[in-house]
Amino acid sequence: MPKNKGKGGKNRRRGKNDNEEEKRELVIKEEGQEYAQVTRMLGNGRCEALCFDGTRRLCHIRGKMRKKVWINAGDIVLIGLRDYQDEKADIILKYNPDEARALKSQGEIPDTTKINEEEGEEGEEVTFDFDDVDAI
Repeated sequence: MPKNKGKGGKNRRRGKNDNEEEKRELVIKEEGQEYAQVTRMLGNGRCEALCFDGTRRLCHIRGKMRKKVWINAGDIVLIGLRDYQDEKADIILKYNPDEARALKSQGEIPDTTKINEEEGEEGEEVTFDFDDVDAI
């Protein structure tokens, strides 16, 4: 019978997202960085993002974030610009919706930016009209 050479099973994988709810300090862009909104995922750790300086860039998700932080279309990210390639950039950080709203209120990103909300968030009320069900 073969020896178990793995690093644990299902229970080890289950406890990975321990630090998700921690409040972290809001990271503001520096020289050579820009805010962007992901427009679409391309696969292989790449995505297309619309930067708030008006340029559309091909972004690469850095290895430290690759399998730990999931990036979807519509997310607000901080990208590092490349000196030698203006049309390409590297994703440094993903902002959660609360941090993105804070950036919007500080005037770092435009007010017209639509921030993806997590489903079932408070303040969002859904009403159903059950009277019309019988008419169908």
